[in-house]
Amino acid sequence: MEQKERPNFITNIIDEDIQNNVYTDNRVHTRFPPEPNGYLHIGHAKSSLLNYRLAQKYDGLFNLRFDDTNPIKEEVEFVEAIQKDLHWLGVEWGDRLFFASSYFSEMVAYAEELIQKGLAYVDELSGEEIRAYRGTLTKPGKNSPYRDRMPDENLKLFKEMVAGKHPEESMVLRAKIDMASPNMNMRDPVIYRILHVEHPNTHEEWFVYPMYDFAHPLEDALEGITHSICTLEFEDHRPFYDWVLDNLDDYQKERPQQIEFAKLNLTQTIMGKRYLKQLVDSGIADGWDDPRLPTISGLRRRGYTPESIQNFCEEIGVAKANSTVDLGMLEHFVRDDLKLKTPRYNAVLNPLKVTITNFPEDQEVEWLEVQTNQEVPEMGTHRVPFTKELYIEKEDFMEVPVKKYFRLFPGNEVRLRGAYFVTCNEVVKNDEGEVIELKCTYDPETKSGSGFTGRKVKGTIHWVSAENNVPIEVHLLNPLLEKDTEFDSENFLEKINPDSRVVTHGYGEPEIKNMQTLEKAQFIRNGYFSVDPKYSKEDQLVFNRVVELKSSWRPTKK
Repeated sequence: MEQKERPNFITNIIDEDIQNNVYTDNRVHTRFPPEPNGYLHIGHAKSSLLNYRLAQKYDGLFNLRFDDTNPIKEEVEFVEAIQKDLHWLGVEWGDRLFFASSYFSEMVAYAEELIQKGLAYVDELSGEEIRAYRGTLTKPGKNSPYRDRMPDENLKLFKEMVAGKHPEESMVLRAKIDMASPNMNMRDPVIYRILHVEHPNTHEEWFVYPMYDFAHPLEDALEGITHSICTLEFEDHRPFYDWVLDNLDDYQKERPQQIEFAKLNLTQTIMGKRYLKQLVDSGIADGWDDPRLPTISGLRRRGYTPESIQNFCEEIGVAKANSTVDLGMLEHFVRDDLKLKTPRYNAVLNPLKVTITNFPEDQEVEWLEVQTNQEVPEMGTHRVPFTKELYIEKEDFMEVPVKKYFRLFPGNEVRLRGAYFVTCNEVVKNDEGEVIELKCTYDPETKSGSGFTGRKVKGTIHWVSAENNVPIEVHLLNPLLEKDTEFDSENFLEKINPDSRVVTHGYGEPEIKNMQTLEKAQFIRNGYFSVDPKYSKEDQLVFNRVVELKSSWRPTKK
């Protein structure tokens, strides 16, 4: 993966740590800690790439660690999917794959240490009572009646919790900090709850499970992480992260430090695993890899390339303040990456029949040699059949043309891309008055590439043979949300753009039949398309539109 030297506030912190010899041998050790309760989305792509590239930049170590502390929501499917997505994205961890569940025994021991120091207690208040006792942002909380239990009694009760002697929701273990703290996260947070379930990774039946905020600093410390890079919503949790390590004897030196950066938000899409899960569970999406979703697997199925996502994440950089990035910016990097990688083919998605009335009666087909990608001569050429009957796009004909319309209309001449000039002579309509066919003549002297230097035409349109083509199904993918759509957790399913997927059927030139699953091509003037792996069959190729050819978004000039 190409490294670009773009300093940011995180690299400034690491550089300062190196200058001050904060860590032995000036080591740098990062990690990416996904929870296996869903598929990764492009926000996770930014975070994983950032952590991975920091380790690369400083010749350090990078861990992939699954934060599997909530067995109720976690599945092996998600663990496997996350690894697949990260490999595809270009993030590699070698043999440094870890699971939080591997440290459960150590975490219990650290909880016991806090209990013995009088810094944690077993609370028998209900969940509702605990929330009520916490107070509000403007009103301090109040102490639980169980807060002043002696350490020996707390330790006895906690060991009973670990042994499965108490039912779920009967008690929890809480840190003993300050119920009047202005930071709600420091008001005696719960660090262990009772769950009588088998863990999907260890296959051990634990009866207690640590809360994420307690497990997170311990996982980092146990693995020797130096810089724990998190998104900005964890900033208010950092005091508790530090409190845990401050009060454990093992981590008084060279502890990890948590650093927060702004998460990635995109316009016109849905971010957040709980929202994405609802789209999948409701059937609006056809799976976590639905090509309309911003999941990494969805983007891959749609036809995005890992390089385009890497370049996009590099360009948006690392910031301290949250902001929202225009979806068009991401699409720009996809388009920029594909333009020199993909072949260019004719495909008509909304066909209108054209009959060449002066096509030679004794000739069935003329094979024309065309460049596969004019910007990349190394791709060579391929052959396209020109026949008496053709298809063009309906939008490339207008019976009564508007001003500056240079495509086909009665009496006008245009070039068929890679072929000949044609002139529209007659319009055929059905009983409803709909145009169903154009009768045209072509000029054999105007063949593309023949050196013709005669008259000029202003319009060039694409086409396919009506007699020698590949029928295709095309999914025109549009943003999940229309511009400026606002939503909340209660109504967001109702806000989904009903035209986020428009299915149409058309025809492509014969070369298209050789395309394989996830192979991409530019369909001239229609955009970039990729063969869908879920719906395509041997006798029916289905294409997802990766991105349109043009966008209103433009990169800022530097």
